[in-house]
Amino acid sequence: MTVIKAIIPAAGMGTRFLPVTKAQPKEMLPVVDKPIMQYVIEEATDAGATQILLVTGRGKRVLEDHFDRSVELEQILELSADAGSATAAEKLDLVRSIAHMAQLFYVRQKTPKGLGHAIACGAPFTADQAFYVALGDVIVPDHGILPRLAAVHAETGASVIAVERVPRVLVSRYGIIGGLRVPNRDGVWRVDELVEKPDPADAPGDLAIIGRYLLTPRVMELLADTAPGAGGEIQLTDALVALLEHEELYAVEVPARSAFDTGNVLAWLEANIQLALRDERYADELRELLKGLI
Repeated sequence: MTVIKAIIPAAGMGTRFLPVTKAQPKEMLPVVDKPIMQYVIEEATDAGATQILLVTGRGKRVLEDHFDRSVELEQILELSADAGSATAAEKLDLVRSIAHMAQLFYVRQKTPKGLGHAIACGAPFTADQAFYVALGDVIVPDHGILPRLAAVHAETGASVIAVERVPRVLVSRYGIIGGLRVPNRDGVWRVDELVEKPDPADAPGDLAIIGRYLLTPRVMELLADTAPGAGGEIQLTDALVALLEHEELYAVEVPARSAFDTGNVLAWLEANIQLALRDERYADELRELLKGLI
């Protein structure tokens, strides 16, 4: 069955970015010329999601405003476009397209109880359908990960997660998988173990979960019964561990730098620089600017 629904958790407080996130959601911080959340929603829609649920919290209303119509702005741009401004016409088309990318739904996570709890808030939304999960602070520029997960799900009917190799000394920052490579499937692993932020000496490997998932309805059932784990929060990884007792779970290994984590200031700065260097509008001048700064 084609996956048409996606959940994007976006309820975090963004404390690593204070004071800028005191009144501004971190998901609306710009990367080059778009907010982080727009990148994530564009990726989900390109992967076939037509209905997207944003799990938000207090102070996140600007997310709804950004993806809604802006009648006053459209009227100003339309007047300029009618007067012959090609730039205004382009901007008008851009502003209107943002409001029509997908059918968006919103629910608030009233208490910060972890990623697993945030996803469980979407249980009525997904019902008995498989669904994508795309973390709201991870950008995948080429939109290539979710289609690979969908292809494995189409073959197996199982949940599928994206993983990336990380240096062994850094495994304590991630959920880490262990498993066996599937024969004749490039970069696909059958998962038999998951550990949330393990000590490097105890980690089952160096393949880290990177914030893109395709999950079956059984995961929602298991999340409803998942007790708080690491950090006193309901962890998605714990529900996936429980899933292994009922269903197969697969992982797709993606190349390094396929995804950019914008969850802290340095990572966000790197994402801005890397993506600007890939943009022909800014690449040459930025490259020269960086040479002069180093």
